[in-house]
Amino acid sequence: MKRWILAASLLLPLAFAAPATAAEPGVKPATLAVDLATAPIGRSELPWWRERFDRSLERVRQGHVDLIWLGDSITQNWELAGPEPFADYRPVWNRFYGDRQAVNMGFRGDTTASVIWRLDHGEVAGLNPRALVLLIGANNFGHVHWDASQTLAGINAIVHILRTKLPDTQILLLAVLPSERSPWITENTAAVNAMLAASYRDRPFVTFMNVGNLFYRDGRVNRGLYLDPHQAVMASHAAGLTTATVNSIALHPDAQGMALIAETIEPVLHKLMADRDHRRVPAG
Repeated sequence: MKRWILAASLLLPLAFAAPATAAEPGVKPATLAVDLATAPIGRSELPWWRERFDRSLERVRQGHVDLIWLGDSITQNWELAGPEPFADYRPVWNRFYGDRQAVNMGFRGDTTASVIWRLDHGEVAGLNPRALVLLIGANNFGHVHWDASQTLAGINAIVHILRTKLPDTQILLLAVLPSERSPWITENTAAVNAMLAASYRDRPFVTFMNVGNLFYRDGRVNRGLYLDPHQAVMASHAAGLTTATVNSIALHPDAQGMALIAETIEPVLHKLMADRDHRRVPAG
């Protein structure tokens, strides 16, 4: 055990340091971090993260949870409330999940390793939800620079933990969403989604859905469905800049993008939960 802890302490700074140079498409990063995507790596040194985790545990202790959204900032953003329409996710959340005893377990910046740590430290303890939506992996391709194979292993580890801790819960596993960050990330996003589709075909209690096509238009990422470009334009205007083109990444779906996801997964989700189709307004 001491030897494992020492090895992990030596590896972690290397795994979370920004790469000195960007990797070219098709070139795999160093294999030193192969196991880190599946290791429990918490972020308790961040006060906001620890506080959010403590609040999550408190909600878990209250029980009465039928649906969980588990993931990173894309999931956490369900809590944003504007004031701009593109940043107000409440109407969509309330429509699809407001009457489903749903809990948001999204933490910005989390990798597969961080989710594993949370699950290992009681985040779903004592719960028996009907369904869980898992959307994770985007940050594995960020500064930790874990590739598609490592990310697949991390997602597989999460699914295994969930199946162990929540044996009666239906898992709706979503593909890693497309983004506009780098060619290497685009390549690895496509690769991991192909692996996930093959790995989770006809698996009991786990349904895989690739909703990535919702975010393409004419073969390119539709930046109009992402929060980041909107925010970059607002920041530019606030700074008094009038540039017609604002450079920014496209990573986090805006409210319209998340509405598309909610609409698309609903026919599957309501069957997994054995409740009504929330695309339709109930009579009366």
